[in-house]
Amino acid sequence: MTSLLVESPGLLTTVQDLGRPGFGARGISPSGAADPVALQLGNSLVGNAPGAAALEMTLMGGNFILSEPTAIALAGSDFGATLDGQALDTWRSYSVAAGEKLRIGSTRSGARCYLCVAGGIQVEPFLGSASTHLVSGLGGFAGRSLRKGDLVKIRDAATTFVERALSSTTLRILQPRKVVVRVTDGPQFDLFSAESVRSFYESEFRVTEESNRLGLHLEGPALKSTLQQEMITEGVTLGAIQITLSGQPIFLFVEQQTTGGYPKIANVISADLFRIGQLRPRDNIRFERVSFAQARAAWLELRQLLASGDTLFA
Repeated sequence: MTSLLVESPGLLTTVQDLGRPGFGARGISPSGAADPVALQLGNSLVGNAPGAAALEMTLMGGNFILSEPTAIALAGSDFGATLDGQALDTWRSYSVAAGEKLRIGSTRSGARCYLCVAGGIQVEPFLGSASTHLVSGLGGFAGRSLRKGDLVKIRDAATTFVERALSSTTLRILQPRKVVVRVTDGPQFDLFSAESVRSFYESEFRVTEESNRLGLHLEGPALKSTLQQEMITEGVTLGAIQITLSGQPIFLFVEQQTTGGYPKIANVISADLFRIGQLRPRDNIRFERVSFAQARAAWLELRQLLASGDTLFA
């Protein structure tokens, strides 16, 4: 069986797939890839099923050695990777010989890069998913981020290696120059003044260093609700944008708490969640209000893109 030796793990490298949705009522958030689109496309490049488990690296990658010849692809942000000293492009598959050293550096663009290996990462599933849930210490590789010396198992590949790269058209769709995220009205939208709503949509917000897989903390103009007392705690969803007592937004992310008592002004649409996964501390973000019909249309358009087969590739 092929295995991957971790010579150095980088800043935060975890095993992730598409997560475990459906357990919010039990207090378990979905976890999974912060950029699920990059994960699915990276898997497509090496012939895996879209949701196969891969390594998610945050801000800085690591050094890895594969025990057997196989195929890999790097998806998401450019981390300046090399294979035995030769530069590797993101969004392209490569054949790797046994013992070659894969070095993945620090980010040159967004927050996360995915190392997809033909066959996919093999770990014991938790609630049907290979994803690491760091808060609870469950799933993934021993419920934690990878460490130096870890030996990660790789499943046998189902297909032979075919060199592939994403088309320029696909990349243009997925990588806009400015981060503008579309949102629908949140359940407490009507509790915010017209001035606060205007500030929310007309202002730019900055991602703070407190951000992580639980949530992205944003800095910007203070937003105020008309609540005269604290809300009763209620269920919250992935993508909800809560406004804290300080008036600053928190975007609930893949390892979010499943209940909360702050008013929610908006919710990021499903088709734009992957863009949130590539935001780094000190990045700026703006919000665009759309209808539920527009959100559904955008989701169907993204699904159609991901299912478009060979037209994805150059």
